[in-house]
Amino acid sequence: QVLLVESGGGLVQAGGSLRLSCIASGFTISGYTMAWFRQAPGKERDFVVAITRSGVTTSYADSVKGRFTISRDNAKNSVYLQMNSLKPDDTAVYYCARKSFTSGPYYRDFDYDYWGQGTQVTVSS
Repeated sequence: QVLLVESGGGLVQAGGSLRLSCIASGFTISGYTMAWFRQAPGKERDFVVAITRSGVTTSYADSVKGRFTISRDNAKNSVYLQMNSLKPDDTAVYYCARKSFTSGPYYRDFDYDYWGQGTQVTVSS
């Protein structure tokens, strides 16, 4: 059974930091591009960042460039999202996802076949 379990969310003041973790089971992440998406209340789910199988290539949404960093530890079957300089606009549920195909753009959520349950990030002003 494929599972993705996120953790690390919470309440933080603007300017603060959080580190999200995503632990995978039922498959080996080394064979997949992995990504983080987020969904704010009343809004559509948005792409945040993706990382290729080797970790060499990453792709960030413009809104988080320079503030967020994705990483992966294939030995631990885990993906991480370091979030710095957080803003109230970053408030959302953050989801970890597995990309179905090796090709194609990173930002299309329908290209991802497994999702975690999400972890809430709330940034207060």
